[in-house]
Amino acid sequence: MTSQAADGPDTVTATRRSKITPEREREFFDAVLEQVRECGYDSVTMEGVAASTRCSKSTLYRQWKTKPQFVAAALRSARQARFTGIDTGSLAEDLRRAARAAGEWSGKDTRLLQALGHAVTQDRELQQALREALVDPEIAALKAILRRGVERGEVAADHPALEYVPAQMFGVLRVRPVLEGEYADPDYLVRFVEAAVLPALGLT
Repeated sequence: MTSQAADGPDTVTATRRSKITPEREREFFDAVLEQVRECGYDSVTMEGVAASTRCSKSTLYRQWKTKPQFVAAALRSARQARFTGIDTGSLAEDLRRAARAAGEWSGKDTRLLQALGHAVTQDRELQQALREALVDPEIAALKAILRRGVERGEVAADHPALEYVPAQMFGVLRVRPVLEGEYADPDYLVRFVEAAVLPALGLT
C-alpha cells in the first residue's frame, strides 16, 4: 500500500468527508481492526478493507490518506475504560472484578497488540493511538481503584507493591499466550489476582 491517495489531491472538502455516516465509519473501523487481528498489521491493505466492507478504495483514501492513519483512527474510536464503574467498597473485590473484566476482552485486545507488533515501534501516531485506546484508560481506571483502597485505609499509601499492580495485571495478560499458548481468561486472571496481587498488597 502506498502512502498517497490513489485517486485525487490531498485536499478534500469537509462536505466530501461528511458523506461517511458514523455507522459506516464504525463499520470501516471494525473491519480494519479485525483484519489486523486476523492477518497482522503488515498484511492489511486498504484494498482488503474496501472489499470486506463493499466500498470503493477511493472512499477510504479520501478519508484516511495512509494505512497508519486509518488504523490509528480505528484504535482511537475503540477507546474504552473497561474498569470504570467498578467500586464495591472493597479493594480486594474491586481487583477481582477488574481481573474478570480484563479476562473477558483479553483475547481480542491481546491479539490486536500482538498483531500490531513491530509497526507500533515504527510509527509514533500508531503508538500514541494504541496507548490512548488500550493502555491509558485502563491504567487510569485501575489506579483509581487502588487510590480508593488507600483512601478507605485498606492499604497504606506508601505500600511498595501499589505501583506494580498495573504491571502485574497487564503483564500477565500479555505474557500468558507466550508462555502457555492460551489467553488469560477471567477465571485465570481472578486466580492470579488472588494468588499474587492480593498477597503482595497484604489483602485476602
